[in-house]
Amino acid sequence: MRCCWIAIVGTLMVTFASSLMAAEKAQQPNVLFIAIDDLNHWVGHLGRNPQTKTPNIDRLAAMGVTFTNANCAAPACNPSRAALMSGIRPSTSGCYDNGQDWTPVIPKGKTLTTQFLKAGYNVFGAGKIYHGSQHRDGEWSEYFEKKNPKLTLDASAKNDGVGGIKFGPLSNPDSDMPDHLVVDYALEKLDQKHEKPFFLAVGLVKPHMPWSVPLSHFEKFPLESIQLPPHQKNDLADVPSAGIKMAKPDGDHATMLKSGRWNEAVQAYLATIHFTDMQVGRLIDGLEKSQYKDNTIVVLWGDHGWHLGEKEHWRKFALWEEACRAPLIWVAPGLTKQGGVCDCPVDFMAIYPTLCDLAAIKIPSHVEGASIKPLLQEPELAWEKPAMTTFHRNNHSLRSEQYRYIRYADGSEELYDHEADPNEWKNLAGDSQYDQIKASFQQHLPKTNVPELPRGEGKKKSKENSA
Repeated sequence: MRCCWIAIVGTLMVTFASSLMAAEKAQQPNVLFIAIDDLNHWVGHLGRNPQTKTPNIDRLAAMGVTFTNANCAAPACNPSRAALMSGIRPSTSGCYDNGQDWTPVIPKGKTLTTQFLKAGYNVFGAGKIYHGSQHRDGEWSEYFEKKNPKLTLDASAKNDGVGGIKFGPLSNPDSDMPDHLVVDYALEKLDQKHEKPFFLAVGLVKPHMPWSVPLSHFEKFPLESIQLPPHQKNDLADVPSAGIKMAKPDGDHATMLKSGRWNEAVQAYLATIHFTDMQVGRLIDGLEKSQYKDNTIVVLWGDHGWHLGEKEHWRKFALWEEACRAPLIWVAPGLTKQGGVCDCPVDFMAIYPTLCDLAAIKIPSHVEGASIKPLLQEPELAWEKPAMTTFHRNNHSLRSEQYRYIRYADGSEELYDHEADPNEWKNLAGDSQYDQIKASFQQHLPKTNVPELPRGEGKKKSKENSA
């Protein structure tokens, strides 16, 4: 009899311990991880472009903390996402541009999603998280493979754009758009009962080109009301040759000026942002209606910025403000307060360690960014380290609250005072009175700048390599 009681007590203890562990797991925060492709700082709450209409992204910003000075790790999809998801900077991995295969130098065990899997999470993914379709088996519990319905330009479209800058309204409804289907999947996950905490990654492709979304979004921005972004003639006159090479003023910009359709391209980008904002709104609404709204961290980020003629440049692929700056919003229940605004310069290398920090997951030693959890709690704290963006080997852009400093591989420089010159029209790097400011930035340049990874030979060239 005594043995039976011991066995019963032992069983109860094991059951209790298991229940306790399950309860602890249930208390771990869920994560809604929203990645947006090619979204620059044209969102309402950042005030960069007064024409934009982003009520849902702005609503999310008001729910937590928005970073007004957030910068990508690299101004191209592939290296930006590889760095963010691995915690390894381009200068360490060698992944500096699109078309470079990062998978041999970034093992599965080092990625962000792997850390959450090892911590007992279910990790779901949908849409564009890595560049192309580079999500790997073993790093996700489940990955949604979306369908791509046929999309057709509306009869009102003149054609599909100007040269390589592709745009035009569609005759399709919103429900045909791939991003809409990705959000459908995410909403299904938010509506399900989960026995384990979850990490739900939702990658929205728009506003990546082509800026082709249903006509209704274009109608929100009448063409006659469109204002061109701030620009000036001969803006590259004081820019070193390395910067001009990145700008390629004789390419997209010259073609756009010749076409006379610059305003149409701006309209199309604004329309595509509006479509994306509606998808973000669907996600927020779905979370708010779910049983997980009070225990889910939300982080929204754009993978890099985008130029629409500023500094005679189009696309990303440069080291100026328009290419480097993008939205970054955090909502962390129990930590962030509504309406928080942080002006400290941060880069997206902070996302990986911060998520680990918030979920009480050990930050791996290879991670090069620092957790910004203190800024989520107190957005006005001092944060001295500048944000850094890298494009190709030994080319770096460093941003403080007041200045942006660019150092190219050949040693040439740019320096802009954003308090006096928010459009980066006057390069101060040649003025000796700023030598000390430049020196303060230079101490933050990476000591290691490994050679570039080879471009993917024998692989199908991604459409984005030319976008």
